[in-house]
Amino acid sequence: MKTELHFSRFEFKYVLALAQRRELGYFMALDPHVSRQRRQKYFVRSLYFDAAAYTCYYEKTDGVMQRRKYRIRTYTDDRDEDCAVFLEVKGRYNALVYKHRVELPRSVIGSLEAGRGALTEDIARLGGADNVATGFLYDSLRMRLKPLMLIDYERRPYVSKYAPDFRVTFDDNLSSTVTDRLFNRPTDRKRVFLPGYCVVEVKFKRHIPAWFHRLTQSYELRRVSVSKYCRGMERMGLADNLE
Repeated sequence: MKTELHFSRFEFKYVLALAQRRELGYFMALDPHVSRQRRQKYFVRSLYFDAAAYTCYYEKTDGVMQRRKYRIRTYTDDRDEDCAVFLEVKGRYNALVYKHRVELPRSVIGSLEAGRGALTEDIARLGGADNVATGFLYDSLRMRLKPLMLIDYERRPYVSKYAPDFRVTFDDNLSSTVTDRLFNRPTDRKRVFLPGYCVVEVKFKRHIPAWFHRLTQSYELRRVSVSKYCRGMERMGLADNLE
């Protein structure tokens, strides 16, 4: 799977029943990176950071137009699998979504388990050599960020045959765990959220193709402001959406 370290684009989101996902999939081509895999999808795990007052959560639910959040991401739930681990910052500047990431040494898995100081030291080694690491260290100290919520899901990505920068991903089997680690303790409780549904993310740099506009009208799809992190926080009872 290709690793994209930096991008900015527009993202629209929808929540669909799984049956609708299968029908919409007929109009797009599977991403070549998963088309040959048996299940034609891949696993995503993200460990989100937030402040004690859940600043990142409430900035999202309040609709703050300039915001960012940090997470550590990998693509396996097996601690022993040799899979890349990334530090990511994802944010919004008005309508534009951006994401920047840097690959971390796998020692960060143990650093998370050892506690906050060890994690900071591990990332500080990247420090001035990487803007993502530098920004994380600054915001981590300023906001007292800590790892808080693990979000897991499976992603099936599609690409347009005619517009290379137009992508649609379907994320299902979503679950959340309150933890400060990238890999769960045996006692950690995982809870499913949005059962029977998937989160659809439409990603593009310039415009949505006309044929997709027609699909959204045909299926009466409505854009929603949905965050997996926020839904996970609500599912675990850590925060309440006050809308």
